[in-house]
Formats: sequence, structure tokens, C-alpha cells
Amino acid sequence: MQTNKNSTVHCGIIEGFFGRSWSWEDRKNYAEFLALNQYNFYIYAPKSDKYLRKYWQQDWPDEIKKQLLGLRQVYRTANVQFGIGLSPYELYLDYSQSSLKQSRDRRALLNQRIEQINRLEPDILCILFDDMRGDIPGLAQIQTDIAHQAATISNAKKIIFCPTYYSFDPVLEKVFGTMPENYWQTFAQQLDKNIDIFWTGEKVCSTNYPAEHLAQVAELIGRKPFLWDNYPVNDGAVKSNLLQLRAFDRSHSQLADKVAGHAVNPMNQPWLSQIPLASLPLAYREKENYSADVAFTTISKNLCGNKLAEQLSQDINLLQERGLKNLSAQERLALKTIYQGFDSPYAQEIVAWLNDEYQFDPACLTE
Repeated sequence: MQTNKNSTVHCGIIEGFFGRSWSWEDRKNYAEFLALNQYNFYIYAPKSDKYLRKYWQQDWPDEIKKQLLGLRQVYRTANVQFGIGLSPYELYLDYSQSSLKQSRDRRALLNQRIEQINRLEPDILCILFDDMRGDIPGLAQIQTDIAHQAATISNAKKIIFCPTYYSFDPVLEKVFGTMPENYWQTFAQQLDKNIDIFWTGEKVCSTNYPAEHLAQVAELIGRKPFLWDNYPVNDGAVKSNLLQLRAFDRSHSQLADKVAGHAVNPMNQPWLSQIPLASLPLAYREKENYSADVAFTTISKNLCGNKLAEQLSQDINLLQERGLKNLSAQERLALKTIYQGFDSPYAQEIVAWLNDEYQFDPACLTE
């Protein structure tokens, strides 16, 4: 198996989306895919795993633990780093509003949970405070203390922290409340410099990362940002109507010296996600010679075969720009007929998408 030693940037994927989850078999299959494409890591952080979010204080049931131990071994064998993303849901509310004794109890629960995660021997531990309320006085200092506590207990080699406000996008304050003053500056001053910070760019779902923006963010948070790239993820009300198959934008080929790392959040469709995912390490390697159009053509042929790749190229505007809700009944039926004719997991996922099997359910946001 080809290794990932030549990767120019610490690249990987974070399974961090809402909605329909990948199967355990899908996750295991990705170890080989990531190794072959010179990715460095995989982070298990599905929003559907309640033991990482709302019920973070509880250990996984035995069956899930068994699956995770097996998954961790598969990635170790493939020489791809394995990570866990823990979202201690609104733990900071308890820190800010509880008595000293209650705060100590919460700290003990966090220690216990980190020790349980340690049994998986993760290479990476992520402490994630995304998609939570943020209008809390002293929020940054509380979150810094939690991150430091987790880092002290964890046996992971790398710690990555995701703040509640991880972009300049005004939608974050609209949804999660007004950001406290000096929020990012506190991390620059107080958060251990060995802890990386996730950042999604100018928007929650950014298509590019201008050099001036990344330099501004690096100054603001006191370190180069570790990109959480929300392309090609398609788990939201709007994005679930799209299959984001195009290769990464050419601008990504110029990011190597501006970021601490690059984590990609894939689509709910594991097979189809491989098409855009395979292009990111290629962009970093080819630099000025990288062409997104050439990458899409080459990758889709390599993964799907010539005939299916040609069909995808023909239908890319319908799948990625028009989207499911804007297809007529006739167009949808015609596409289903075409893709049912291919004996391919990539085509099967398109058919399932056309059958509304990946339809966005707002309930997933509150589970």
C-alpha cells in the first residue's frame, strides 16, 4: 500500500456532519483510501454519536466500543492517524453557573470521559465547542481551562480545539448568541500554543481561503489556523440537495505555509465523497500546476471507470448546481434510470439521493 509520507500539509478528514451516518464498514474502507491518497488522519466525530455530544459523560456501550477499537486498529495498520472528536455539550454552562462543588464534579466527569477515550489510544483528540450556545461571560477562559484539562489527561499526541465562534460568518452570532468580547484574543493569550484551533474561513462553508484572511486569523488567535473545511459536506437543509463532486478550488494549492493543518468534512455519501477528497492532497502537491477541472476528470475516471465518469461530467451541473429540489419529476426519473444502469457504489449513492434517502431532517440538530 502506498503511504502518506510525501504529503506537504497535515491533511485528513473529520467525520463531523449531521444526518445519515457512515457505516462502520465505510469508516474502515476509508483507511486504505486515505493512505493511498496521502492523507494523514481520520477523526471520528459524527454528530449522530450522542456519547460524544449530549451524553458525553457516558461511555460507549460495549458494541460501539468494540467497533471503535477495531476501527482504530484498521487505521493503525494503514499508517493513518486516528482521532476522536469530543463535544462536551455546553459543559461551560455548568462551569459558569454552578457551585464550586458542582464544578469539581463536572471536572471529574470530564477526566473520566477522557480516560475512557484513552483506551482507544487516539493519535488526535479534538475538543469541540461548535454548534453550542456562546453568549456566556468569560466563555473563552472557561473553554481554555477545559481544553487544558483535557490535554493534561489525554494520551493523544495532538490536541485540536474548536471554538464556538470558528469563523467571521455573522450566522454564528445569529444562531448561538452574541460572541463575548475579546473571545479570540483570549485564546491567543491563554491557550497552550501546542493546541491547534479549528477555523472554517470567512464563512462557515468557505470555498476559498485568501492569504490576507488567514494571516489576520493567525494574528487574532495566536497561531496558524487548522482548517475545518466544510466542502464537500452536504448535511444541511440547503446543501443536502446537492452532491458536491467537483475538485477542490485551485486556491487550495497555495495554502501550505499558511495553515497548521487541513481537515475536510465529507458528504453523507462516503463513496461519492472520495471524488472531491482525492483532489486536495493533489492540489497541495502540484501547487501552481494544479487544475481543478483536470483533477475532477482524472479522479472520477480512476475511481468510477470511464463510462460513469463521463456520465458524472455530463450531469455535474444538475447534481451540484441545480440540486435535487430543482429537478423536475421527469429529470429525476431520467437520472435514476441512467444511474441504476451502473453496477457501482458511486452510482448507487446517486440513486439513493434521488430517492430522498439523504433528505435533511431538522430533528438531527437537537439529538
